[in-house]
Amino acid sequence: MPAAMPNLVHAAPESWELMFSLTLILVLMAVVYLRGWRRLPSAYLNFIPAWRAASFCLGLFLTWVAVASPISSFDGRMLTAHMIQHLLLMTFAPPLIWLGAPMMPFLYGLPPTGFVFRLPLTRQVGKLLGHPVFCWLAAAAALVMWHVPALLSLGMKSQGWHLTEHVTFLASGLLFWWPVVRPWPSVSRWPPWSMLLYLFLATLPCDVLSGLLVFSDRIAYPIYLCMPQTAGLSVLEDQQCAGALMWTCVTVVFLVAGTVLSMHLLSPQKCRDVVEV
Repeated sequence: MPAAMPNLVHAAPESWELMFSLTLILVLMAVVYLRGWRRLPSAYLNFIPAWRAASFCLGLFLTWVAVASPISSFDGRMLTAHMIQHLLLMTFAPPLIWLGAPMMPFLYGLPPTGFVFRLPLTRQVGKLLGHPVFCWLAAAAALVMWHVPALLSLGMKSQGWHLTEHVTFLASGLLFWWPVVRPWPSVSRWPPWSMLLYLFLATLPCDVLSGLLVFSDRIAYPIYLCMPQTAGLSVLEDQQCAGALMWTCVTVVFLVAGTVLSMHLLSPQKCRDVVEV
């Protein structure tokens, strides 16, 4: 078993080159966003205030912490660190990125690209990708797929598959939170109250997976048996800690999101709109 350790993705020197490349990409995205945000007309600045720009940058920072910071190298040693990455990429960073309403700043920060959004094919693809059913299924599939022991081990042994895993989590997280946050130019496909059910149903796969990790007395991912013990935890204790972390974080984040949606639905303005209808 110990002989397998040199094959792990984080033992490869080129992984640092990948981390630098990812850092550069995220920095460039932040620069383009802020450049476009500063060039927005004053009317749009009221639509995208400074707190939204800060939210977008915070979302990029959490993405960097997950995939390119020195902290990310611990995911090859502890399942808990691996779980932190998944939570940052799927649960924390995506809603912060969408709260930044990035489409408009990118339109102003990049060379003229507005015609792309007016193409019929772009609109059709956008309707498919933004449908709540597709978004929910994509997130659930990514969560379940990459926690299958064989695929998780594959991601730890191959740098290419490891990057694919990260991209899948971030992409599915962005898809999942799109109908909840509804950043410009998206429109509501379902009644606003349905997003409460959407969030509730999304907790079910997380609850099942985290419950299996917390209450199982078997090692779900034997590859961690060849890792040196970290933080004084056994492999089984590390597995239980990872499951409890996912259970807690997902529950709290979804509860906060559901509370915000409920407050919006019960706001006086929303009630007046319902009465008028």
